[in-house]
Amino acid sequence: MKKLVLIKEIYLEGFRNLGHFLIQKYFKVFAWFSFIMFFIVLYAFVYRIATGFAFD
Repeated sequence: MKKLVLIKEIYLEGFRNLGHFLIQKYFKVFAWFSFIMFFIVLYAFVYRIATGFAFD
């Protein structure tokens, strides 16, 4: 739980006093998009390992 609060605080601190409203929203959307893409890649990798895919 402590790590989750720390990650939340780092996320909020990263966007505090960033500047213009549109820039702030753009970077928030980009950050969430990056998180989602990372988890999709992680899922695909774990799926390939679980199904016995040969990484030749």
